[in-house]
Amino acid sequence: KYKDDVDLEALVNDMNSSFESLYTSCSVQTESTPLLHNGQLPRHAAYHTHAQPTSPHQRLHRSQPMHILAVRRLQEEEQQYRTSSLPAIPNPFPELCSPASSPTLSSGSLPQCQPSGKYIIKVFSEDGMGKVVEIPADMTARDLCQFLVYKNHCVDDNSWALVEHHPALGLERCLEDHELVVQVQASMTSESKFLFRKNYAKYEFFKNPLNFFPEQMVAFCQETSGTIPPSQLLQNFLNSSSCPEIQGYLYVKEMARKSWKKLYVFLRRSGLYFSTKGTSKEPRHLQLLADLEDSNVFTVITGRKLHNAPTDFEFCIKPNKVRNEVKELRMLCAEDEQSRTCWMTAFRLFKYGILLYQNYKIPQQRKTLLSHFSAPVRSVSENSLVAMDFSGRIGRVIDNPVEAQSAAMEEGHAWRKRSQRMNILGSPSPLHPSSLSGVIHRTQLWFHGRISREESHKMIHQQGRVDGMFLLRDSQSNPKAFVLTLCHHQKIKHFQILPCEEDGQMFLSLDDGATKFTDLIQLVEFYVLNRGVLPCKLKHPCTTVAL
Repeated sequence: KYKDDVDLEALVNDMNSSFESLYTSCSVQTESTPLLHNGQLPRHAAYHTHAQPTSPHQRLHRSQPMHILAVRRLQEEEQQYRTSSLPAIPNPFPELCSPASSPTLSSGSLPQCQPSGKYIIKVFSEDGMGKVVEIPADMTARDLCQFLVYKNHCVDDNSWALVEHHPALGLERCLEDHELVVQVQASMTSESKFLFRKNYAKYEFFKNPLNFFPEQMVAFCQETSGTIPPSQLLQNFLNSSSCPEIQGYLYVKEMARKSWKKLYVFLRRSGLYFSTKGTSKEPRHLQLLADLEDSNVFTVITGRKLHNAPTDFEFCIKPNKVRNEVKELRMLCAEDEQSRTCWMTAFRLFKYGILLYQNYKIPQQRKTLLSHFSAPVRSVSENSLVAMDFSGRIGRVIDNPVEAQSAAMEEGHAWRKRSQRMNILGSPSPLHPSSLSGVIHRTQLWFHGRISREESHKMIHQQGRVDGMFLLRDSQSNPKAFVLTLCHHQKIKHFQILPCEEDGQMFLSLDDGATKFTDLIQLVEFYVLNRGVLPCKLKHPCTTVAL
């Protein structure tokens, strides 16, 4: 025989001996081991298999075939070996486990999931009355305002807002429409509360950006001089790739102290900074005052005496983690109301960006859709009423909307003529010792009775200093006169309405008798359509609602 010839008889005997050895080892072994993907055994599996001493003829070569039963048992052995040698794997679904097989991972160490279910909140009106509301976890501030408008039969003019009020800190802010009410409530203390009121200035900067951002306060970060073109002002604020900034002097209250420092401050997307060297913008001269990401801007409502502020135009940057710690608040003070409005509006734009524009466009789009309907959308109580004609022997329902509107106008003019005739004849009104025209204005939402000058300022400031916002009140100096309080260019002005007599009949006039009106309702209706002697038309009535 040649050296390269294969002894077939010896090879068969060797295979038989290998099978016998495998059966013997598998009957003794209780553990299992899997095969690799190429069909070969792992090293530790071969170690368990050949642990018993065998003859050279009983050694198993990798190129030799294996019995399928032996392979399965070795696969089970390897699986058991891996299970016993590795640490316990946490169960990602502990709620599906039975008591006998409890999870390794405890429920307290599981990640927090999105809140679900119903939550109870309480919303207050400006008269101090509150209403308890049950809301879902995903309800936004806009949704809650729409719900309260519907429940309280308010006029839905997209100007209602939810206000986060902190009486202990003397702070408040208007929630953005997209904010989740439940999440905001989780960061509030037991003394804090939600207020439901008007806010006409929430998105006014989209309509008149130049009134909110003075040219000298807006610049690019990469420029040392120059301003942003007016047409590109809002686009630069909303575009995250652009780099505008607000710059100017602010009084900054030192932390845990009562003293204030006048610093040159820069507001950018990355935060609020102040310069340690004059008006320098160099990075080595800038220090961070407040972060925008985890903070919100609030209006200070306690007045300048509490914090010994240098001016009346205070505002505050409050970190979300701060509850009642006044020392952690970043108190700021501007030179005038326009500067304060600019800083606070820019803070909102830098923080929320395009979300604010989307919040602004949603009611505009809905208004466009509703404009396609021929009849205006009315409340439920108005839909239960119909126009009637009683001029004939039998009353009839007026189906034509144009005829119904004409009848309403005729009825209004007839009522005014009857009121004037009653005044001339001296017939007293059954509702009041004086004429009905002297008291009918008290039922209007824009009339607030005997409130002081300071209270009227506060109401207009809370509901937004926008052009055309107004209210009427009784005069404190003249019991027979009234006062029109009007906001124009963020300044509040007062106009006295005096009574005047002509041909034995009493009228009310705002311009020393040049234009006369029989009552305040007629006066307001006139100046809503005509500016007259006023700086602007009456547009937004300052109203309150009782929940």
